Amino acid sequence: MEIDTQAPAVADANVHIGLIGGIGPAATDYYYRRIISAFAGRKSALDLTMVHADTPALLNNLRNDDTAAQVAIFTRLTKRLVAAGAGCVAVTSIAGHFCIRAFGEVSPLPVVNMISEVNSAVEARGLERIGILGTRTVMESRFYGGIHSAGVVPPRGQDLDDVHDAYVAMASAGVVTSGQRTVFQSACERLLREEGVEAIMLGGTDLALAFDEQSAGFPLVDCAGIHAEAIVRLAIGS
Repeated sequence: MEIDTQAPAVADANVHIGLIGGIGPAATDYYYRRIISAFAGRKSALDLTMVHADTPALLNNLRNDDTAAQVAIFTRLTKRLVAAGAGCVAVTSIAGHFCIRAFGEVSPLPVVNMISEVNSAVEARGLERIGILGTRTVMESRFYGGIHSAGVVPPRGQDLDDVHDAYVAMASAGVVTSGQRTVFQSACERLLREEGVEAIMLGGTDLALAFDEQSAGFPLVDCAGIHAEAIVRLAIGS
């Protein structure tokens, strides 16, 4: 597991988890439930503190590529987690990872970096060509250029615009509508049929509202799920 930080390494068992959530609410809920379930399955005690980051502020900083402003927000929130006793921090947002490298360099706590974790998972699965859904920045940057062992293919043309708009509306509301589901499903079908991708990367943590591995009907790369499991492994030390 890669921890993107200059801070000292944390202990390898029973680490108090710090989460920066709120961006958006459904993603935060997904992480919380998944981490609780993982700890219960391992019969291990969970120690976790969450702080709230503002979705509109993040989206504005993402749109303006204002790394410094978002890093300042994450750093301020992480100091609260330090005060609460947390031993690591994770951002429960793929959009929030646009500045994760810069944040890792100044964070008061070790940062569990989703991008490196997902890259390792894609490589381990032997995938060579994957589609991606998420915000415009995440799609156009092909997951911030963080996947090194596979080609990442975003939707084309109107599909890209429609997926971005549907995703931002869904993330802000914390619920998915039938129309938004149709947008995501149609984009996936075209990526699979016309672009020859082997799997679809859920490049937005709120996409858990629209897809799950049991019912999707095609292979998924669940970035939020991969990230949550990495957080659990760090906290438990296994």
